[in-house]
Amino acid sequence: MEKIDPLDLKILSIISRNARIPFKDVATLCNVSRAAIHQHVLKMIDDGIIVGSGYHINPRAIGYGTCSFIGIILERGSLYKEVSKKLALLPEVVECHLLTGDFTLLVKLQCHDNERLTSILNDEIQAIDGVLSTKTLLSLEQTISRDIAIPVNEEAANKPLRRGRKRVVK
Repeated sequence: MEKIDPLDLKILSIISRNARIPFKDVATLCNVSRAAIHQHVLKMIDDGIIVGSGYHINPRAIGYGTCSFIGIILERGSLYKEVSKKLALLPEVVECHLLTGDFTLLVKLQCHDNERLTSILNDEIQAIDGVLSTKTLLSLEQTISRDIAIPVNEEAANKPLRRGRKRVVK
């Protein structure tokens, strides 16, 4: 069974552009009932397709003026889970990725200023057992920030759904 159907794609396309849109408006755009929209959204949450909801906060607007990316090299790649748990305890760490290539981990930090960034690097990140070295990149300006685009073509949107019925998606 497919994990996502054409109606799901249409719903995702709509709510990813405007998370505050009422389900009744989504239902109208999809030519289905509000209950159907509600059921599809709940299923996508249960399936892990939709993760989280809420508002996005501009860190600079609330005093977090320094955005940086820290490449971390570990003694052994197998330490990444243990080190990631320790990094998660730092409130300024907003993302952590396990990588291939030159670094084991890539961490995104939002700090109030460069002084706090220096303190986190010297006193906290580099003090974690297993961290061999770090390389810091400062972000001067974020030019793009978005979720994955959900394209919906009409041919795919009008294919039969899992239950065998056809829906016309406008």
